[in-house]
Amino acid sequence: MTGPQGADDIDWEALRAVARDAMSHAYAPYSGYPVGVAALVDDGRTVSGCNVENASYGLGLCAECGLVSELQRTGGGRLTHFTCVDGDGEILVPCGRCRQLLYEFGGPGLLLETPKGIVPLAEMLPQAFTPKHLDK
Repeated sequence: MTGPQGADDIDWEALRAVARDAMSHAYAPYSGYPVGVAALVDDGRTVSGCNVENASYGLGLCAECGLVSELQRTGGGRLTHFTCVDGDGEILVPCGRCRQLLYEFGGPGLLLETPKGIVPLAEMLPQAFTPKHLDK
C-alpha cells in the first residue's frame, strides 16, 4: 500500500529519530509526559521541538510551538512532513490546537505520520480555519 503523494520517499524512521531526540530534551516535571516533534521543510531543512511545561500550567509550551518557533527562527518556509512521539518514542497524534498551528505553517497538504499511517493534515483537521477567513 502506498501513502499520499510524497509520503513514500521520506525516511519516516529518521524523522522519528529527530523527534525522539527532541523529546529527550522536554521539560515535563508536572505531567511527566514528554513530547517531541520533527518536521521537514520545503527547502530541505529539518526542524524539531519539545514540550516545555510551567508551574503555571496554562503557560506551558507544546512541542509544536517549539517546532514552528524553530521554523521561523531558521528561515521560515512551509512544513511538508511531520511526526510526533511520546515519552516512549511511540507515534502520537497532535491535539486539535496543535493541528491548527501546523495548518498555519504547512497547510492542508502537510503529511502527518499517525499510528494508522501517513495522512494529509486536511483529513486530520477538516474545514480548518485559515487566513482566508480573515479576508471576509
